[in-house]
Amino acid sequence: MKSFTSYTLLFFVILCTLQNFTVTAQESPTQSIEPFLDLEFTKEERDFLLQALQNTQRSIKEIHSYHLSNSVGMSLQFNPLPQGFVIDQKQIPIDWGFPSKVKLPENLDDLAFYTVAQLSVLVKSKKITSTELTKLYVDRLKKYGDTLQCVITLMEEHAFAQAKKADQEIATGNYKGPLHGIPFGVKDLIAIKGTKTTWGAMPYKDQRIDETATIVSKLEAAGAILIAKFTLGELAMGDVWYGGVTKNPWDLTQGSSGSSAGSAAATAAGLVAFSIGTETLGSIVSPSTRCGVSGLRPTYGRVSRYGAMALSWSMDKIGPITRSALDCAMVFETIRGSDGIDSNVQDAAFNYSSKTDLKKLKIGYIKSFFEADYSNKAADQKTLEVIRSLGIKPEPIDFSFDVPAAPIRMMLIVEAAAAFDELTRSNKDSLLVSQLNWSWPNSFRMARFIPAVEYINASRMRTALIEEYNKKLSEYDVIISPSFGGNQLLVTNLTGHPCLVVPNGFDDKGRPTSISFLGKLFGEASVIAVGRAYQEASEWDEKHPEFFKK
Repeated sequence: MKSFTSYTLLFFVILCTLQNFTVTAQESPTQSIEPFLDLEFTKEERDFLLQALQNTQRSIKEIHSYHLSNSVGMSLQFNPLPQGFVIDQKQIPIDWGFPSKVKLPENLDDLAFYTVAQLSVLVKSKKITSTELTKLYVDRLKKYGDTLQCVITLMEEHAFAQAKKADQEIATGNYKGPLHGIPFGVKDLIAIKGTKTTWGAMPYKDQRIDETATIVSKLEAAGAILIAKFTLGELAMGDVWYGGVTKNPWDLTQGSSGSSAGSAAATAAGLVAFSIGTETLGSIVSPSTRCGVSGLRPTYGRVSRYGAMALSWSMDKIGPITRSALDCAMVFETIRGSDGIDSNVQDAAFNYSSKTDLKKLKIGYIKSFFEADYSNKAADQKTLEVIRSLGIKPEPIDFSFDVPAAPIRMMLIVEAAAAFDELTRSNKDSLLVSQLNWSWPNSFRMARFIPAVEYINASRMRTALIEEYNKKLSEYDVIISPSFGGNQLLVTNLTGHPCLVVPNGFDDKGRPTSISFLGKLFGEASVIAVGRAYQEASEWDEKHPEFFKK
């Protein structure tokens, strides 16, 4: 057998072990792993390959010797636009359609569950101050934060200073817009100078990043009051973090799902007016569903990710988690757009209007998903009935594609492993709470043996999927889908399409369920218009967990 450096030998031994191959004296390790890679070489080709691998190892070691911060992205950038797609950049004034009459409740604690739109009317009309709202939410965070295990950092001093400033500005006529004076929280993978940014993971629990994320800067410039940083599943997976499991406000025996676990739980329980989450593959949709709130996953490249932890540079998105579709629209309007830092962001119009004629929108529903046998079928069928009662006639559509989406998911795993390369090589991945077969530590290790050739080919398949999706479905302004129907969650995260998820009932255990409205690329205005109309015709967004009304 030829001599190997330890790294090269380890590479092949692990692969041989995974495939249960035995390396004999008559065969080289390259021969034994060929079936794993779906390849077959001659003896001469194997000899050349071994020499090339030894040379490549020197490059790998040189890469390892250079420290790459998580904030350094790839030189290759994902673009979700199909051929010929033209971005609409003509912005017209937004007509929000605020509620005309909003009164203070007899019990001011009830304000905790008011929508951002309602609170905005009260603040603008000076019926309540930002300081009063901030105190309400700070008190609730202190009272219920431990119950939900949803708070990592309570920014009380900062919040009251900003609220005082907002009150002074509003009192002197310097009203900045619908988020002015409204308290919010962010998922703790978003950096804020002067605070810890833990990423929900033990190896980073004392980490401080000396920058403030663009999304926070934009919200604070609009007068919103940052009040807390919320839990997330460690390194943006699930609801398990280094301090415990974030709870579902509707059922404290259940986790809140993830990875925007704390953001969704805190919003549902009335601990903030709204929050910020992120999604790579379901991390806004899933916890919003579990906690019975409204969440918007914007089009890929709509919102700057500067200052946010990178998991997958080609799939990460940032969006709002709120108590209504309209609230999602108001927060989204503030956070969208380029910042001159995140080069993936593309500017596009957001022409939302409360007077949108829904009958002029082309709306479809994924017929096979609604007809399948699944747990939320009755609630989803009722949703379609409500939609039809609005005078909308959704067309049945086919959501099957020739390009398989499942293999393309490897791109997420490879990019995540690269983002946390040093964690794996330092063996500090053993400090993560979750050590299951599918958890990050094992996924990161496994990803190191996915060939770069296959990552590139998966990317090429993704391009083909984008083109096929555009060819089949680009005429639809809105597509209605069961939130976890078929493979739509994977497909639309790969293609970069937006999704609004809103509550649409409860299961037999009293836990919230949801429905999803999918849009065109940069078509958030249409999905929010339909989502808002659905919420105004139904009751589910007005339901709140009883335990947190006390």
